[in-house]
Amino acid sequence: MAMTEKIKILLIKKDISAVKLAELLETTPSNLYNKFKRDNFSEKELLEIANALDCKYEGSFFLESGEKI
Repeated sequence: MAMTEKIKILLIKKDISAVKLAELLETTPSNLYNKFKRDNFSEKELLEIANALDCKYEGSFFLESGEKI
């Protein structure tokens, strides 16, 4: 699943619009929509989104053995 899809699901579960998220992130809605369109988020931005939506973000790699890196 693309990160944009995950963020949109999170917005639905938190009952927050993308416009409100842009406001919380102190950016413009058009900038946020462009990031959605390109599915282009840095880890720093993902952490900011998690903080703005009062949830936890973990960016990790998982090996086939289950080892988390």
